[in-house]
Amino acid sequence: MNLREIIREVPDYPVKGVSFKDITTLLKDPGAFNEVVNQVHENFKNKGITKIVSLESRGFIVGGAAAYLLNAGFVPIRKKGKLPAETVAESYELEYGSDTIEIHKDALTEDDVVLIHDDLLATGGTALAALNLVEKMNVKKVYFSFICDLKFIENGKKELLSNYETHTLVEY
Repeated sequence: MNLREIIREVPDYPVKGVSFKDITTLLKDPGAFNEVVNQVHENFKNKGITKIVSLESRGFIVGGAAAYLLNAGFVPIRKKGKLPAETVAESYELEYGSDTIEIHKDALTEDDVVLIHDDLLATGGTALAALNLVEKMNVKKVYFSFICDLKFIENGKKELLSNYETHTLVEY
């Protein structure tokens, strides 16, 4: 299945010059959605994943389904101020601004093998912020999973992820 053909591109969103990769067209297609979740499961089923950490909000959709298939726990990373208990925070730069994300302080342990899942890898800022949060908890191992990777964005940050096994379904 060619997932790239199913993902809608929205020009000049959220700001002029950005071509937004809208995965809602993929999510509403049962065959495409199943394909994405099954590919994530297939790639990580023998890695001993104990927790899937996903980013708000599109990352939650596939991350939750994959956690179910991998018999792993699901841990949300949310924007600042959205989690109810004590958190750890990390600020980062986006391709068109900056933000802060948080994870519950008690979400992970040193025994966890973590898969960080998000819908999109663009500049690498969000992924590195998530990695920094996860590594503050001294987990055993970290993997990455993305639906889309904007390969044409090269800024040095993404190269830092090359130390981790990363699975991507669609490249632009």
